[in-house]
Amino acid sequence: MTQGFTLVMVPPHQEDTSTWPRRLEQAVPGLKVLRPGTTNEAAEALAEADAAYGTLPADLLRHATRLRWLQAPQAGPPPGFYHADLIAHPVRVTNMRDTYTDHVATHTMALVLSLARGIPMYVRAQEQSRWAPDWDPGSVLALAEIRALVVGVGAIGAEVGRMLAAFGTQVVGIDARRTDAPEGFTTVRPPDTVDDEIPRADLVILAIPHTPETEGLINPRRLKLFRKSAYLINIGRGPLVQLDALNHALEVKELAGAALDVFETEPLPAEHPLWQRKNVLITPHVAGAGPHSEERRFAVILENAKRFAAGEPLINVVDKALWF
Repeated sequence: MTQGFTLVMVPPHQEDTSTWPRRLEQAVPGLKVLRPGTTNEAAEALAEADAAYGTLPADLLRHATRLRWLQAPQAGPPPGFYHADLIAHPVRVTNMRDTYTDHVATHTMALVLSLARGIPMYVRAQEQSRWAPDWDPGSVLALAEIRALVVGVGAIGAEVGRMLAAFGTQVVGIDARRTDAPEGFTTVRPPDTVDDEIPRADLVILAIPHTPETEGLINPRRLKLFRKSAYLINIGRGPLVQLDALNHALEVKELAGAALDVFETEPLPAEHPLWQRKNVLITPHVAGAGPHSEERRFAVILENAKRFAAGEPLINVVDKALWF
């Protein structure tokens, strides 16, 4: 059992974490929380840290000679978080998964329904005060008559599948770890079947983290596997989809459209042609927006702080080599 320990919150800081040091120290006896304001101050503080919250690049990690636990500030930290030195370090890493499941799943369904009913076209017509009804039956995606492929059946993917099934959609999952089919899924298959499943899907929804294995998952070769009537939705991480390849595929009509909340480069450059595509719906990485964000993240770090102090197994532990 750890009698007392020091946790360093690494800058830059979010404003909503300003009360965390006091609240953590009050809730966990023997805990000392430091919240340095600069990188130099963080390097000094990390020399006495048993635990840390935030991102630790190699130049900061080398100061953390006592570090045993690192709490990542997101479910899927930004590229570069899992660098070689961190992977080799004995520190245990935990993340914030399952904190925004309801928000992200609801946002995903908003994107699905918008594409299914042609809402992007009607929004553009509204901006022009133009009455433009489309009565072509082919312009509507009947959710009760389609097959959806959910790539990544973690908490978010499982909830998206459950919601889709409520509309009558046949839902198939792809997952690297999960083999059981959660509520709403007909089956969950391994990652090496993704090329077999994409041509069978009317909706392909990406709900996986960015890892060495998933980077560039949607590339020129796989885009050619899509049905010409199919839609791609990415609420996972930006590097999953090669945007220039997606733009070309849309240009030559290899698929019907896409909805994206995350991008290879964020913000998406204003000159990128995807902004102007009538069959593309873009939201600026806001799928996780919603109430209770700060409370949920605090609950994770508090639970882990209590477990660390008691020498108990931590929650949300990450396989550093796999990044999730």
